[in-house]
Amino acid sequence: MRRHRGRHQRRSIRLRNYDYSQAGYYYVTICTQDRICLFGRVREGHVCLNRLGLLVKRYWRWLPLRYSYVKLDKWVIMPNHLHGIVVIADENVCRGGSRTAPTAVVPRRKALGRLIGAFKTASTKEINKIIKTPGRPIWQRNFYDHVIRSETELRLIREYIVNNPLKWELDRNNPANW
Repeated sequence: MRRHRGRHQRRSIRLRNYDYSQAGYYYVTICTQDRICLFGRVREGHVCLNRLGLLVKRYWRWLPLRYSYVKLDKWVIMPNHLHGIVVIADENVCRGGSRTAPTAVVPRRKALGRLIGAFKTASTKEINKIIKTPGRPIWQRNFYDHVIRSETELRLIREYIVNNPLKWELDRNNPANW
């Protein structure tokens, strides 16, 4: 890859040579731009979503409606971030495709990054309509992911997600802790 002077080169945080469109369980954390609390607040260990938080919830649930091979496992929307387990199902999905293939062929499976990108784009457009800030970034440019490789990891991550609101006071994403 050629480097251009004056251009910031971002290092990928994804696993090298890993196919993120393959079937599996993926843990993701998506944070708001500058970690601004836009989606509600936490009271007594429970998340109270506001209008924007409910909109994010709707678009998160939209992912498996839009992409039949996507399932959602445990997830939680916090005031300024979302934790979730995205399951890419092992369905019979076309990997290649040709111009002569019939149009009824099941569409290609999108990689995790493209799925999260679709969620972020759709939710951002709707949020910006509501708060009348066209073009404003709502989400940070990237997201954290972890490929879940065992039942033990899956169990621990599920517990973390479920208990996240209970630990908001200690959370590094809580602005009170900055």
